[in-house]
Amino acid sequence: MARKNKVNGVIITGRMKQSGITLYLRNGEVVARPATSYQPKRRTRKQFIARQQMLHSTRLWSALKYAGAPLFPAQPTAYARFLSLMHRTEVVFLPQRGRLDGATLLLPEMPVSEGPLPTVKQHLGEVDGRMALVTDLTRDSLRRGDKLILYTLTQDIRWKPLVYFSRREVMPDELTDTADGLALIGDEFADEMKGWALVRINGDRCSTQTAVTHCRYYRQFTTEEALQEAAASYGGLTDDGGHRVRR
Repeated sequence: MARKNKVNGVIITGRMKQSGITLYLRNGEVVARPATSYQPKRRTRKQFIARQQMLHSTRLWSALKYAGAPLFPAQPTAYARFLSLMHRTEVVFLPQRGRLDGATLLLPEMPVSEGPLPTVKQHLGEVDGRMALVTDLTRDSLRRGDKLILYTLTQDIRWKPLVYFSRREVMPDELTDTADGLALIGDEFADEMKGWALVRINGDRCSTQTAVTHCRYYRQFTTEEALQEAAASYGGLTDDGGHRVRR
């Protein structure tokens, strides 16, 4: 039977592992229930894939915030919208322990912003024999108050695979006119361990953009072997009844 207490002073809710109880607030009262579950622990293939994507996306969100205030709608939250958009990217599988624990990976088409301004179409290509980030923008298409913010995503693998985000404002004189549109030219765009996204901002509005990249480092973590290795580190996959599935 649950134990109820009237609320007085500070309310603490959550799980108290040592005491074996869970506290939560219901109708103005703190309710205590046993924290131990006797149901079989389920980790089906479908559940494991969803959890791996959620975990990786959460880590990327933490890294993205270091570059500045995230450019996503506040409804319901910027974090929730980012996670929703990440469902469109590939799922990577990382073990719970060892060097890859806590790793993050640079994925093609990772979201960096979402807003009502027109999306800036962009790709990596060559301009006059040099690598460039080529867009469909023209000087005439830019409006008063427009700013262009370049996100750079770097896949570092020196200690463990980690993605670092940075951003900076691009000045008009940095852009070169091409037949396709305005382009940023530089040797950095040949780097196969980086990705980029040029975001258009005007006031509190921005364009919806995802990263373009030649990075393929992530692919080794999308295979069936990677899935099975990661699942084993969590205790293996189970069927719908919570029974472990033998490989």
